[in-house]
Amino acid sequence: MYINSIGHYLPEQVIPNSYFQEQYGFHDKDIVEKSGIRERRKAQVSENTNTMALDATEAALENLPYPIEEVNLIIGATYSPYDTVGTVAHTIQEKYKIAPAICLSLTAACSSYCNALEIVQCFFATGKATKALVVASEHNTRYCNENDPASGFLWGDGASAVFLSAEKIHEQDAKILDIKTNGLGHVGKSIRGVFLRPKDGGIRMPFGRDVFQQACIHMQKEAEKILESNQFTVNDLTYLIPHQANLRIIDYIRKSMKLTKRQVVVNLDKLGNTGCASSAIGLSQIYDQLKEDDIAVITVFGGGYSSGAVLIRKC
Repeated sequence: MYINSIGHYLPEQVIPNSYFQEQYGFHDKDIVEKSGIRERRKAQVSENTNTMALDATEAALENLPYPIEEVNLIIGATYSPYDTVGTVAHTIQEKYKIAPAICLSLTAACSSYCNALEIVQCFFATGKATKALVVASEHNTRYCNENDPASGFLWGDGASAVFLSAEKIHEQDAKILDIKTNGLGHVGKSIRGVFLRPKDGGIRMPFGRDVFQQACIHMQKEAEKILESNQFTVNDLTYLIPHQANLRIIDYIRKSMKLTKRQVVVNLDKLGNTGCASSAIGLSQIYDQLKEDDIAVITVFGGGYSSGAVLIRKC
């Protein structure tokens, strides 16, 4: 499976930590110490999960080596939908008149992007699709409770789109060598760690310590496991692209894996936690920097719990 083109979209509105101090008394120093976040992006009133998905798709279209009408599988990944019926995938199909195409959207919290890529892999393997578009889009600020002292300051908005093909299309493609995902509803606080229930106070994280501990364990484990099972070591790794939940988690994994800061992609400080879009945006941000035979690993942990990893090599 090959990456043909990738792009991302970030809302223009920047929300600094000072906003939370003025509104709710959360001090900048405390927010930085707890999370590493200094600012985040917030969608405008006219924007939503679907519009950001379209903007990310437009960004990815700039370098697409074939007409978008050739796409026959569209998958949206989000836990913060604008519409649970008119989904991200269907919005894209309607905008670009892509017919026929299989359309679906899925949620596995912050690991949704990895799950979506794995589903594409399965469709390609069965021959039911040959070209696909995966869009991860999160409108966290629409769902969060800003005055929640535990997590109200964490969230940011954004989207990323990636075009994929079963066969190599051109010399700029990167190959997805492997994808692994896991459900972890049987460990720790499970479905109580993070939740988003309609009319129940927005995104909540009542057991942040457990989320932190489980993320540290499973994100490192997933990254090391996918490297080892494909006959690579940490020494072969060019970039680690972790889910952007907390800078302390990222730093713990970096130090445990003995990686340099240059090897680890971080956008959390500027974007906040952009959910399942965070690792997708991270890949998009460094994609043009990948050189031949570079190895990148996406590693994620999501509420529920869930985890996953994606192994990528530039051709």
